[in-house]
Amino acid sequence: DDLGRFSGVCDVDNLYFVIWTTTTWSLPGNLAIALNPSEEYALVRVPSGETYVMANALVEKVMKHAGHSDYEIVHVFEGSLVEGMKARHPFLDRESLLILADYVTMDSGTGCVHTAPAHGLEDYESGRKYDLPDITPIDDRGYMTSEAGMFEGLYYEKAADAILEHLKETGALFASEKMIHSYPHCWRCKQPVIYRATSQWFCSVEAFKDEAEKACREVRWIPGWGEERIVSMIRDRADWCISRQRHWGLPIPVFYCEDCGKPVCTPESIDAVSKLFGQFGSNVWYEREARDFLPEGFACPHCGGRSFTKETDTLDGWFDSGSSHFAALARQEDAEWPADLYLEGSDQYRGWFQSSMLTAVATKGKAPYKTVLTHGWVVDGEGKAMHKSLGNTIAPEDIVNVYGADLLRLWVASSDYTADVRVSDAIFKQLSQAYLKIRNTARYILGNLNDFDPNDLVPYDELEELDRWALMKLDKLTERVLRAYEEFEYHIVFHSIHNFCVVDMSNFYLDVLKDRLYCEGKESLSYRSAQTTMYMILDSMVRMLAPILAFTSDEIWQAMPHAEDDDPRHVVFNSMAVTHPEFRFDERTEEKWEKIVLLRDGVNFALEQARADKKIGKSLEAKVILNCSGDALGFAKSLEKSLPTLFIVSQVYVQSGTEGQPCEGIEGIRIVVGNADGEKCPRCWSFSVDVGKDEDHPTLCARCANVVKTYYKDVEL
Repeated sequence: DDLGRFSGVCDVDNLYFVIWTTTTWSLPGNLAIALNPSEEYALVRVPSGETYVMANALVEKVMKHAGHSDYEIVHVFEGSLVEGMKARHPFLDRESLLILADYVTMDSGTGCVHTAPAHGLEDYESGRKYDLPDITPIDDRGYMTSEAGMFEGLYYEKAADAILEHLKETGALFASEKMIHSYPHCWRCKQPVIYRATSQWFCSVEAFKDEAEKACREVRWIPGWGEERIVSMIRDRADWCISRQRHWGLPIPVFYCEDCGKPVCTPESIDAVSKLFGQFGSNVWYEREARDFLPEGFACPHCGGRSFTKETDTLDGWFDSGSSHFAALARQEDAEWPADLYLEGSDQYRGWFQSSMLTAVATKGKAPYKTVLTHGWVVDGEGKAMHKSLGNTIAPEDIVNVYGADLLRLWVASSDYTADVRVSDAIFKQLSQAYLKIRNTARYILGNLNDFDPNDLVPYDELEELDRWALMKLDKLTERVLRAYEEFEYHIVFHSIHNFCVVDMSNFYLDVLKDRLYCEGKESLSYRSAQTTMYMILDSMVRMLAPILAFTSDEIWQAMPHAEDDDPRHVVFNSMAVTHPEFRFDERTEEKWEKIVLLRDGVNFALEQARADKKIGKSLEAKVILNCSGDALGFAKSLEKSLPTLFIVSQVYVQSGTEGQPCEGIEGIRIVVGNADGEKCPRCWSFSVDVGKDEDHPTLCARCANVVKTYYKDVEL
């Protein structure tokens, strides 16, 4: 029936739509032919009188395949013209409806798409749109049913050959050829599969999609792009098919009335099943008859029948896992719903995260989690996926055996897990060096705390300014680390602590501190100020490291002295490090110390050049002259007494001048390095013009002689 649209153009009784398929066995399921509404189609007449319908853009290609060189295009029209027409099925007493679909392309085939709603998702959706009947001509064993007509009883592969032969015999085959193309296979057994529409249980999500999207917006997503990813998935998703045809899994608690055949699922029946599941577990469904679940006298709400059978399908595993928040939190007295955190791989937006969101919003109206964190995948050092067949896998136990468990933990923490994470022996060798920097910093501090009592801290106001600078840097580190922990940015935790140990501690503070620790009296305020500061640094650092370097932190904790309110057993039994706003410098003082660090870097560079030129050996063999101009003169002059200690040289002289090497980052200061004045003190190794002037200690400098007299007068030298 062409609805009169081709009258006068061609003989409708000799008009054929040419369809193309690679699944000949699916032709008994044909219920429609789909055309693209916006593409041009042609009526192509051959000398024998037949007229064929195909896409105008594909006429030459199709006719060549069919072996037709003599043909005429008698009419061209838009695909939208054919909607509602009806064609006759080539071998079944059935009509095939002409429908429209945007998914029809001009890449291959004829532009007229064979549509079997039972054998493809797009076909099925088109069938629903056009209200096509439910016809599935293949049973669950792969054999043709009575709806396949003369091919009933044939296995689908044999039916394909039989159908092709029948089309040839009846003249309904326009052309055929053998070709290689992709085809779906079972992921488990690797055998080819067929699409087949079956009766399933669905959860309708359309009614609460907006509510689910709103709930997603109220969740904290890490990384942030996760929010739009799951929102778009929920917004575009279809109803949720929750049934599976498996012999294992969680049963679907539905009964079927043996009298009317309708499904029975009532609050009363659900409650009865729930009680038995709670008492005996879900396997009881397979162990008992339907009558054992239902209350005495239970009747079918549809017909009043009293005999029932059980549903044999099982629940989709995602429905099972998506309900875990109820079992783990909502039904536990000592737990709170919703969960604080859901943590999984980035593939779970389509899986666990989404199924959990849908079950929660449908039943509770809100998300089942407050925060969702996703991570990438572990790949090899070249960024390739790891497979045993490629020989590029690395077992965690192999890493632990070589580098220790803490290195494995540090590798995880140091990686930006939002992307794929690389792992290789080279990466662990590099990481082990970073680990040693942190460990050696702690070891050095521990070595200088052996006689320290944490209950006898020097008050903050009495600490030397260098020590207060170190605590200021510690407080900034603590703030950054605590924020990173809250944001689950563990790589920032590691890199911040590592940078603190290398740059602020080893390269500056602890390096400068050596003179005080080795040369000042142990009872002096200066020495105790240094110990107080180092203890506070180590105490905070070990607490911040504990979640990552669990074993190393405990090792440090066991070796370090403790205050009265500490739990000495394990560091994790104690509170996390806290910030101390009182440790912060005012803006002016902080800027001063930033310039001091820059000045020290400039002096160190000049010392390295002098060492390379063989002018000096160790830095204490040098004196530094700072030739200053402008505001820099006053700045450097105010620090002149403390600069030898900060630079680890014997003398520093500040004067007005323009000679020397410029200091990068500070205008108006030029650096000159020369040989230190005086003799070398054997105690502090500094050079001084006052060595030998103390009668009691003629080999020492004045500073060391005074320390010995004050703190070691009873010690025989």
